[in-house]
Amino acid sequence: MQLFITIILDGVGIGEQPDSVQYGDVGSDTLGHVCIYRHVVIPNLTRLGLGRIRPLEGVDAVSDPTASFGKMLETSAGKDSTTGHWELAGLSLDYPFPTYPNGFPKEVIESFLAYTDCSGVLGNKAISGTTIVAELGEEHAVTGYPIVYTSADSVFQIAAHVDVIPLEALYELCSIARDRVCIGDHAVGRVIARPFRGEAGNYERISPSRKDFSLLPAAKTVQKALQENDIITVSIGKIFDLFGGIGFSESHETTSNSDGIRKLLNRIAQFEKQNMPTFIWTNLVDFDQEYGHRNDPEGFAAALEEFDLALPEILGALPDGGRMVITADHGNDPTTPSTDHSREYVPLLYCGSEDVTDLGTRSSFRDHAATLVDYFDIPFDCGGISFH
Repeated sequence: MQLFITIILDGVGIGEQPDSVQYGDVGSDTLGHVCIYRHVVIPNLTRLGLGRIRPLEGVDAVSDPTASFGKMLETSAGKDSTTGHWELAGLSLDYPFPTYPNGFPKEVIESFLAYTDCSGVLGNKAISGTTIVAELGEEHAVTGYPIVYTSADSVFQIAAHVDVIPLEALYELCSIARDRVCIGDHAVGRVIARPFRGEAGNYERISPSRKDFSLLPAAKTVQKALQENDIITVSIGKIFDLFGGIGFSESHETTSNSDGIRKLLNRIAQFEKQNMPTFIWTNLVDFDQEYGHRNDPEGFAAALEEFDLALPEILGALPDGGRMVITADHGNDPTTPSTDHSREYVPLLYCGSEDVTDLGTRSSFRDHAATLVDYFDIPFDCGGISFH
């Protein structure tokens, strides 16, 4: 039975890349620093071979790993989720998406106001979402103006209290920004809706209702090639949004890592009944969204342990002949002063193959796409090299 599962541990990097200096990320080491911060109990990842990729405090380098192991280098310009996932899908970007460390230029804001009929915006700077909501939430409630902000990544984010700008209205603002404002030279990787609720001094972001409006891929992705060859392609988590839905037969939104794991297991059970060639791509976002961006290494460590506890059930559900990749899209070191992504290698564990080997340092995330093509035996030239 042909089933290929890819699990993205969002933000779980494994050490700075050689070009990290260009991104201000020298010294970043997400997994390494989290393991130093406290002893992380992850026996199942250890058995797979995580400690064989490189030394990690408290993680044994077992002599007989059950999965092939290695790490992957990102070649695309950028360190955001869209760039990482696109390269995993076979697309390498020569130029980074635009970023706005000093806020968006006048023409972008004027265009947003003209197309949306908003009377004004608040914010317009690079800042943490929780910080700007605390700072401008009361003024937002009085004026009704949406809060516009960005980060070190290529994003145009709009925050709004659900009692001031209802969720569907917020999504409409984001859709307009995606289609009419953030285009051309200002084509950011993602426009993101960031709803929140609560009262002044106690605002709370509604993470499950976050919605990403991604720039559409400029070329064919591996999941689109799979889809064209009658292979079912499934997105669990935010991956569907990162590709604007391109190439996916179905999508399942998630509210947390645990919800993503549950929906993955449910979808595997469905595969066993259908027995049709299927690719399931799952993103577990809590590492990045809840802990990396919030500089919370304790929460990050606990999330690793939660995933590790679920691994036996996931591996047990993998059918004979099935394959599974565990990797990441970038780093997000919760122990550094930065609250943004970090330019790091990503870990690689490849499960299901009888030939367990050291996969070394892969020269591109595109090797993931090449492995999918190899496994399903379809034509698609992405420039990567299969793990097989």
